[in-house]
Amino acid sequence: MADLLRLLLRVAEKAANVARICRQEAPLFQLLVQEKIGEDKNKKFVQDFKTLADVVIQEMIRHDVRVQFPEMAGFIHGEESNKFENGLGESVTVTVCNTEEETAKLLATVLDGDQMAASLLARAVHQDPATIEASTDGLTVPLKPSELGIWIDPIDATSQYIEGREEVLEEGRLSPSGLHCALVLIGVYLRSTGEPVMGVINQPFNNKDPAGRGWRGKHFWGVSCGSINICSESRPRDRSEGQRGLSVVLSSSEKQPVKEALTAVCGPDKLMYASGAGYKILCVIQGLADAYVLSEGSTFKWDSCAPHALLRALGGGVVDLALSLQQSESGAQDPRTELTYHLPRADRKGADRWANHGGLVAYRDGSQLRSIIGALQGKL
Repeated sequence: MADLLRLLLRVAEKAANVARICRQEAPLFQLLVQEKIGEDKNKKFVQDFKTLADVVIQEMIRHDVRVQFPEMAGFIHGEESNKFENGLGESVTVTVCNTEEETAKLLATVLDGDQMAASLLARAVHQDPATIEASTDGLTVPLKPSELGIWIDPIDATSQYIEGREEVLEEGRLSPSGLHCALVLIGVYLRSTGEPVMGVINQPFNNKDPAGRGWRGKHFWGVSCGSINICSESRPRDRSEGQRGLSVVLSSSEKQPVKEALTAVCGPDKLMYASGAGYKILCVIQGLADAYVLSEGSTFKWDSCAPHALLRALGGGVVDLALSLQQSESGAQDPRTELTYHLPRADRKGADRWANHGGLVAYRDGSQLRSIIGALQGKL
């Protein structure tokens, strides 16, 4: 399945190009924003936005995967509905067509006849990016496309993407908010068990070109299948004596009892806050935090599938917090508490069917996970 990984790296970079173009063109960006309503609205935020960039990216990834791996066509899932309403109140189903011209024509109907904007987007969708550097040669994964499904989050941390605050990232430091929190997430899971086996993360706004040529991105990837565990990120080195101590990243809106319980095991200076579920898990992958704890069911399968695969490749994982608390009295780490990605909740509707209802803990080290679960026992 090295071919699938190479394809996902390529389409993730195409997606990043679309995200960057949509921010570069201010009039275009104003046209793109629409509020999510009804069953698709994420209840955690007062306003959660859908952008045409979201939908175009999702449908582009779906199109490109379907062309190369037609047996996956019915198992490519995304966050967004591909129905979009234009300024005339007309509902348009956004798809990626076979040619740039056809896609531009379709997008023009969403953009109220703005041919220039539509052509710009269509060109980004149909243009292959420069070669992606990734050490995938010789990678052999004993899986068939017909055994796999995909979760796409076209732009995670949409609110940060829309707000557009620019931050300079410092090596080895977590930066809590800004454009860098917006990520393209593509996760691959086993249809039979729901295990995440491959993940690609693209950070479109990682750093600015000093020559003034705009933003440059960065990609991360991982494969975890049986005895095969490979990740573009290395396992962080053991910290020195003075740097030891559990560090946890949270949402600023996390419940006070959770903050207090974790302060008791981390110390107040080791609790950090950041935007975007995908970015917080990426911080764990990069070793900027030891764990990410969320007590609410406000994340979804598309948020966690891709980074979960990378954490598995590094020896960690993402568990259901509520299940873990229920089972912690046994004293054993139960692999059945790990999140899975193949089954919706039959008792829920809309996006809620795919929520991680029990909250989650993303971790790199099992002993640290047990410390966190122990600290939260009886607090929720």
